[in-house]
Amino acid sequence: MSKECEVYTSKMLKTIEVLKSDFATVRAGRANPSVLDKITVEHYGSTMYINQLASISVPEPRMLAIQPWDASATKAIEKAIQASDLGINPQNDGKIIRLTFPQLTEERRKELSKSVKKMGEDAKIAVRNIRRDAVDTFKNQKKKSEITEDDLKDLEKEIQDATDKYCKEIDNETAKKEKELMEL
Repeated sequence: MSKECEVYTSKMLKTIEVLKSDFATVRAGRANPSVLDKITVEHYGSTMYINQLASISVPEPRMLAIQPWDASATKAIEKAIQASDLGINPQNDGKIIRLTFPQLTEERRKELSKSVKKMGEDAKIAVRNIRRDAVDTFKNQKKKSEITEDDLKDLEKEIQDATDKYCKEIDNETAKKEKELMEL
């Protein structure tokens, strides 16, 4: 891998990491603490993530237990979960907040599957944009006589190979997440 291409391939890799973290927040019928990663809580005048205010455990396959370190945060966490797009009503016993994940309906699975496909498509577009930026940079270097015509062809091929590889990986991750969503 040439140094010129390494910068762009690392950006492509970062795109895939972001996609995977986005996929982790999509609820697939099983309890997964990462669905709470993007939910913020207003507490003592500052905004924090739930995992900064409480420990999150999975006592059962379809349940999350959230135990705040400070009991006064319980109501704020409950309110934040209700305000989020999670679609689950928290049960609060004063010490622990329980989230019970219902079985996904066929309609909801299809809806989530569509949003997963869109996330995958957006990630592929991002990778292709990175490729375009790389090729533009290489062409400018050629124009300024910093690289030769042969170097330009080699770099274009190298960046295209990386693009193909990462687009295929995005397709694989998307298919894996869709399969997980469609499992009963």
